[in-house]
Amino acid sequence: MPRSVNAVASRARRKKLLKLTRGQFGRRKNVLTVAKNSWEKGQNYAYRDRRAKKRSFRGLWITRINAGARELGISYSEFMGKLLEKQIMLNRKSLADLAMHHPNAFRAVMDAVKE
Repeated sequence: MPRSVNAVASRARRKKLLKLTRGQFGRRKNVLTVAKNSWEKGQNYAYRDRRAKKRSFRGLWITRINAGARELGISYSEFMGKLLEKQIMLNRKSLADLAMHHPNAFRAVMDAVKE
């Protein structure tokens, strides 16, 4: 009796993987082994960069807060220290948004800190 293989499931597995690599260049999209390696590496990059994104945004927020604070005559580190001292609980994301888009509100926070 000949060996039985489940060609339907094998083909479905291959098609699923090739569908995931659609839009890539060259053999990455249509050769199974290359596509599999490409997809796995992409997943590793995606995992790593979800964490790197958080770090880079924090740096951006700090830069924006520093720029807004220096316009009003105080450095970032002094500003954050005084915020902590006055127990004003605003995170860096919201402070950066205030500094960038709502300078009057940021000035109000700065006045509360300087008192």
